[in-house]
Amino acid sequence: MTTRWLTPEEQRAWRAYLAATHLLEDALDRQLQQDAGMPHLYYSVLATLSEAPRRRLRMTDLAEALKITRSRLTYAVTRLEKDGLVVRESCPSDRRGSIAVLTDDGLAHVERAAPGHVETVRTALFDHLGPEQVGQLEEISAAIARALQGAAAEDVPWRRRSTPPCS
Repeated sequence: MTTRWLTPEEQRAWRAYLAATHLLEDALDRQLQQDAGMPHLYYSVLATLSEAPRRRLRMTDLAEALKITRSRLTYAVTRLEKDGLVVRESCPSDRRGSIAVLTDDGLAHVERAAPGHVETVRTALFDHLGPEQVGQLEEISAAIARALQGAAAEDVPWRRRSTPPCS
């Protein structure tokens, strides 16, 4: 098999993408640590739960939504539980499953952190793009996500085969 090396243009695009994503993640982590006392991942857990019906999601569904391993999510939720921001409940229809629930304190915490977080996203990303570029960013990112999700649908670490819904 012959290696398909990146062209010089592809290499520049790849390195620019890596630099941008690493710098953006670092900026988000720094802002959230300073303003909310938590890393970006923990904020993402709280924000995702705040948007879920009844502020609750099965842990496997939360891991898939965040695109992280179940063990990484378990660690994050355990920490958020200690801070009183999330509680875990048993899944009535599946003894192995559990549900993460955003507490009232968790909702208040994410609501306090959201303005600073969105300002950092705007300042670090969107203020540097025109409307056409925003559309292109969405289109490119969605195409990459579709390709990666479809290529190894069952091999991704956050997905579990045939997980019954919690009722």
